[in-house]
Amino acid sequence: MQTKKLKIGIVGGTGYTGVELLRLLAIHPNAELFAITSRGEAGQPVADMFPSLRSYVDLPFVDPAEADLSACDVVFFATPNGIAMQQARELLAKGVRVIDLAADFRIKDVSVWEKWYGMAHACPELIADAVYGLPELNREKIRHARLLANPGCYPTAVQLGFMPLLKAGVVDQLSLIADAKSGASGAGRKAEVHTLFAEAGDNFKAYGVGGHRHLPEISQGLSQMAGQLAGLTFVPHLMPLIRGIHATLYAKLTKPCDLQQLFEQTYADERFVDVLPRGSHPETRSVRASNQCRIAVHQPQGGDTVVVLSVIDNLVKGAAGQAVQNMNIMFDLPENAGLEVVPLLP
Repeated sequence: MQTKKLKIGIVGGTGYTGVELLRLLAIHPNAELFAITSRGEAGQPVADMFPSLRSYVDLPFVDPAEADLSACDVVFFATPNGIAMQQARELLAKGVRVIDLAADFRIKDVSVWEKWYGMAHACPELIADAVYGLPELNREKIRHARLLANPGCYPTAVQLGFMPLLKAGVVDQLSLIADAKSGASGAGRKAEVHTLFAEAGDNFKAYGVGGHRHLPEISQGLSQMAGQLAGLTFVPHLMPLIRGIHATLYAKLTKPCDLQQLFEQTYADERFVDVLPRGSHPETRSVRASNQCRIAVHQPQGGDTVVVLSVIDNLVKGAAGQAVQNMNIMFDLPENAGLEVVPLLP
């Protein structure tokens, strides 16, 4: 087991996923925070912006142009889409491993990515080498990854919920439905009218029904699990919460199956997927601030419809926590290192 400290760089340390990375890595036994970049906040102590990190992080933000990221063992990109792809090639050439929390390397078909993200890809030749970082699906590939595409928050909750059914081939993979809800932090740490407290509080709405950027990412993963093309209707919603994703998933059974046993067996050895007892209804607050995904499976009235309930913290298992989990796998560390966080309640 590796005992040395990993030198870690974080590009874009001022957003919600950036501060979550800092929270988890500050107490990680094998992590040494080396550089935390921000153009706008360069020179400001990180703990001045995030007082929760006082006595845990004593570094200042540094301008990306002055950060020696090539000295790092691994660099996390907690940046908007389109940033990591501008810098990944140079870092990889210097032997630095890269974990991108945005979507630059998640979708294998470059034309599909460019359609949904509205820009030309800066390094399409790297996409084939990028490993999609859903540990429960791609753990062995993650071990050897140089470039890791960390999954999105909705895609994590949805794929973990559907995976046992698709791998077992017991549902119609062409008629899957994901009705998913997210807290406001999923929109990022920026000023926008729809996430103002007076707009998002005491309110509930769907959005992106005609098409959401996470749809092709989820469909790609579900098709991989099924071994054939999967059809998905995906409808996201904004909840008046800060943290949390709740995905209610629907599928049609095509073969008789003990669903509870199937889910328990699939995730029996997974530290961060908790299959609840029969009849359970997981709550978003049961995973708050943790890297846990809690799942319950139902078969209402014994019919042919399977209903899966999947909850995660969008900033942890849906972003920073899963990124740290992937780092642990990539560097042959205990997979739960830095992630044994008991969920917060109330």
